[in-house]
Amino acid sequence: MDKEKARKIVRDAYGKIVEEEGCCCAGTSCCTDTAEFAKSIGYTEEELTVIPNESNLALSCGNPTAFAGLGNNEVVLDLGSGAGFDCFLAAAKVGPEGKVIGVDMTPAMIEKAKVNAENNGVQNVEFRLGEIENLPVADNTVDVVISNCVINLSADKPRVFKEIYRVLKPGGKIAISDIALLKELPRKTQENIEAYVGCVGGALTVDALQKAVEASGLHGVDISVKGSSSCICFDTKDPIGRAVLDSLGENESLDDYVVSVFIGGFK
Repeated sequence: MDKEKARKIVRDAYGKIVEEEGCCCAGTSCCTDTAEFAKSIGYTEEELTVIPNESNLALSCGNPTAFAGLGNNEVVLDLGSGAGFDCFLAAAKVGPEGKVIGVDMTPAMIEKAKVNAENNGVQNVEFRLGEIENLPVADNTVDVVISNCVINLSADKPRVFKEIYRVLKPGGKIAISDIALLKELPRKTQENIEAYVGCVGGALTVDALQKAVEASGLHGVDISVKGSSSCICFDTKDPIGRAVLDSLGENESLDDYVVSVFIGGFK
């Protein structure tokens, strides 16, 4: 898919989620009980108490902060920060002297995140409009980069990891939750716009993802499979989910192809 076309499709789709006050999978249990969905992919009850409910749009596929080992006074960068869900949790973990920067390319998401921060009195977060392929962040200024089910949406993943390397301080690390493939998707699914928006069509195989991360210069790269596609709230009640499932072969399911992964590594 053309890179600019891909960006526009993703920006429009996620802007629509905000405008309609919805979430990733309309009509499913992921939307009707976002807290339970969050707990099912690794967030604790205690963590959810420090995250504004209105920032939980059920757009996650894991809990990157659980693996990040965040400490006081650190600078954290969240790629594709959405309404601020992981930013608010990271802000609580780094303390008032720490800082969290969220970057998202969807103006409506940035505005929603800023309102959430203001309404909840969270002062050590900052939200910046920008693309994760061209981060509005200075070189060597970030201790930890997190991201949650976003990099698969990028049409230029090698560029994303090069940008991550650029902004990290020497010794900085990544803690990323995302979607990867066990094997290549059927071409019909690869060409399905709904599958792309739904974090499936643009995903790399685990091996290709490992190579893309290592090619950026990051070392100690570890990609761990954390679960099947059950963490992705696709079912026939959701138009996106139905389109994705219909694009698979007979007797096939997403579990045959898609897994959630955790990506760790260092600069």
